Amino acid sequence: PSSVPSLTPSSQPSCVPSQIPSLTPSLRPSKAPSMDAGGKGKGKGSKSTKTGGKGKGKGKGKGSKSNKTGSIPSHRPSYQPSLVPSLTPSSQPSSVPSQVHCSKASATLVQSSTSINQSINHPLVDLNSLNEFRNVWNNLYGDIYEARYPIMLFGALAAMLVGFVYAQLLRIQYLLGIMIWGSILGSIGIIIGCGAYAFMIANKWSEADPQEKGNNDIIAAKICAYVLWGIGGTITVITIFLRKQIMLSMACVRAACRALSDMPTMIFFPVIQVIGLAAFMLIWLVYAVHLASTGEITKTQLATTLDISVRTYVFDDFTKKCGWYLIFCFFWTVAFIAAMGQIVIAMTVSKWYFTRDKSRLGIFTIFASIIEATRYHIGTAAFGSFIIAVVQMIRAMVSRLQKKARELNNKVGEALLCCCQCLLWCFEKFIKFMNKNAYIQTAIFGTPFCRSAREAFSLIVRNAGKVASISYVSTLVLFVGRIFISSLTTGSAYVYMDHYIGGKLYSTAGPCAVIFFMSYYVGGMFLDIFDMSTSTILQCFVADEEMFDGDENYAEGDLRKWLDDFEEEENRIVAGK
Repeated sequence: PSSVPSLTPSSQPSCVPSQIPSLTPSLRPSKAPSMDAGGKGKGKGSKSTKTGGKGKGKGKGKGSKSNKTGSIPSHRPSYQPSLVPSLTPSSQPSSVPSQVHCSKASATLVQSSTSINQSINHPLVDLNSLNEFRNVWNNLYGDIYEARYPIMLFGALAAMLVGFVYAQLLRIQYLLGIMIWGSILGSIGIIIGCGAYAFMIANKWSEADPQEKGNNDIIAAKICAYVLWGIGGTITVITIFLRKQIMLSMACVRAACRALSDMPTMIFFPVIQVIGLAAFMLIWLVYAVHLASTGEITKTQLATTLDISVRTYVFDDFTKKCGWYLIFCFFWTVAFIAAMGQIVIAMTVSKWYFTRDKSRLGIFTIFASIIEATRYHIGTAAFGSFIIAVVQMIRAMVSRLQKKARELNNKVGEALLCCCQCLLWCFEKFIKFMNKNAYIQTAIFGTPFCRSAREAFSLIVRNAGKVASISYVSTLVLFVGRIFISSLTTGSAYVYMDHYIGGKLYSTAGPCAVIFFMSYYVGGMFLDIFDMSTSTILQCFVADEEMFDGDENYAEGDLRKWLDDFEEEENRIVAGK
């Protein structure tokens, strides 16, 4: 075409370096003798590979025909003729020196070649990455679908079974003690060892000749060592003073294991909660989708060189208020379902504790607790969950303000809102802790929420050491339990899939990862019941200790032994005075 410049040697100035690549060979058809814009040849002008037009050259023979569609052959890269500069002397003003023309033309040609290469290479790289990413997800989806039955078997049912076995293992006399005391002594040893290492590094830096570290670094390392030693010593002293409370916590854990063994249907109660939550989410999503579709659609042009626009929804104030209302309904309902579950578990365990003949209890005890909680304590659960929903709603509003502060690049506002978010998070955790203990008081004594919360706070203050020790022991048991459940189920699933369906899978890594996360959360649901049972046992024991004396106590097993030792020591102290 006429827009393509001539790059033949005869039309180039003599000062153009020979290293500049010629683009002529890549633009010619395989049989065309020439593609010069104005040069002469022996044949007629050949039809252009790009446009299919005729050349301007003259001659006697016939020229070869090109691709009729005007498209470039697939084995050759595409180019844009407008990017190739004209280097013919006739197109340059005569008043400009030839060397200036040559240098400018050379730079322009190199820049044009670079832009052509970039336009050729980038889409191919993106396409390959996209294909590779799509293949990975296709293989992962295919593996998950092929292993769907093992995933459900090991991720859900096997996880619950292993959790039940884990609860039975904790009833072994010395296993729980080794795990608890080993973790405490190991934590103290790690902290003191880190302090010794920091002190050794500080001495090594100070004795080096010449010193590579400054005095400030040496002093900071020594201060870090002293702080770690202080923390380790403090934990040691606290452990010595709370050794009896820790033994009581271990006894509560064993009692909770016995309760789960006597009433095994408790481990299936989270399934009822999940069904209720799923039913609510189905209705909530319908309302949320319909509300989201009421906005006005607007197009926004992206700030790019390409003509790309995206559609966004713009909502009026009433629709935004309805959205906030739906969010509050979500927070309140989720918290209410969790509160009802805590009350039911606490009622079931408290019945077990205050029943002398445990044989009268069984698989139907939890169903009786569900009926009683639904009949008498829905208001307690609704009020406690309302408080949590309000706090979560405030946190959601603060999060929206944080987003606006980031958009406005307001660093001071971001810092202040971040502090507010941290305080609200701590307050939410405190409210959940108090609600949990208030629900236990409601399950034991049948009192309303406010009175139960007041009594629970008073109990925590009177028995701070016992509550702190039971919290530590429960946290450790829950952590070890989750790792034990998820690791055992995932390992068993890998052996099963590798033996039976390994040849049908691209890789067992994807299904094993899904099973690990499923078993982790299913085990967490089971261990949440275990945690609630342990806390309920502790409050039942404290109430038993305060309300009954001697043989009238309901404590059994390790709890009874701990109570007898405590009373014996108390009598010895009184006799000594």
